Amino acid sequence: MQQHPEVRKLIGKNKYTFFAILGIVLGQCALAWAVKDQSWWIVVGAAYLLGAFADHALFVMIHECAHHLLFKNRAANRLSGILANLPQLFPSSISFERYHIKHHSFQGVHELDADLPNRWEARLINNFFVGKVIWLLFYPMWQVFRISRLREIKPFDKWVALNWIAEAVFVAAIWYFFGPRAIVYLLLSFFFSVGLHPLGARWIQEHYLTHDEIQETFSYYGVLNAVAFNVGYHNEHHDFPSIPWNKLPQIKKTAPGFYNSLESHKSWTKLFFRFLFDKEISLYSRVIRKERGKVALTDESTPDLEMVNNSHAQTQTRTRVPA
Repeated sequence: MQQHPEVRKLIGKNKYTFFAILGIVLGQCALAWAVKDQSWWIVVGAAYLLGAFADHALFVMIHECAHHLLFKNRAANRLSGILANLPQLFPSSISFERYHIKHHSFQGVHELDADLPNRWEARLINNFFVGKVIWLLFYPMWQVFRISRLREIKPFDKWVALNWIAEAVFVAAIWYFFGPRAIVYLLLSFFFSVGLHPLGARWIQEHYLTHDEIQETFSYYGVLNAVAFNVGYHNEHHDFPSIPWNKLPQIKKTAPGFYNSLESHKSWTKLFFRFLFDKEISLYSRVIRKERGKVALTDESTPDLEMVNNSHAQTQTRTRVPA
């Protein structure tokens, strides 16, 4: 930020993200209606080829809401996240916010980073092909098992309750008006979007040690960023969590010297198959920190905003010093 002060202009909100959420949710509902009377092969195929991309995009939208990058009002962001969560059938938006922010503040700390697999999970899957297939196929379920170890984070409140109620009403409405095939379509879309699908390689791309044991966060600069709302720009996001999805590529363009020298991925599909077949990559291929540092548990992980505020305060102090 000192060398490229212009990056400060990228920090802010993108209220138009809400319309992307609304459009994708309506699109998923329309597809669920379209397959409600079709054969099971069409239901599965539509979920893998269309629904997975839609649900993955909704995950990115939930991520934006978790960082409050749509509106200044926190409640508006959370309600938007709940809306984005509806076609995914499992109420997770509010809980994701709670655990994901801690991932930013305590990356690699086993007791606070929900992105890390459980120790028993890593032992069970290890580097076996079949284990990795099962792990990706049921990836959301593994994440549920991680909640019990994150004891310092409050798992339930009125927002979580609202998330559950909204999801229950949505599922009941889809079942009543569209029928069971629509529910199966949405369910498969959810699992494919984060699991046994090239899109599932995103979870490997972000923090698994696929290149070396020094760099622990990697970006993806492939074509699927176009349908994944630039979620591949992961180093950029960790550096500047207060910059919305549409401006993440501008960070790299503004400061290429800081990012072009880093290892990155160009293909999720290639990484997907590499993860499955390469025995050198396992669930142990992560950086683990034994020390949690002095970061407060209530940290909201906005270091870019803190730097801007500190820089502004220093500027104001200098202007008050008499010549």
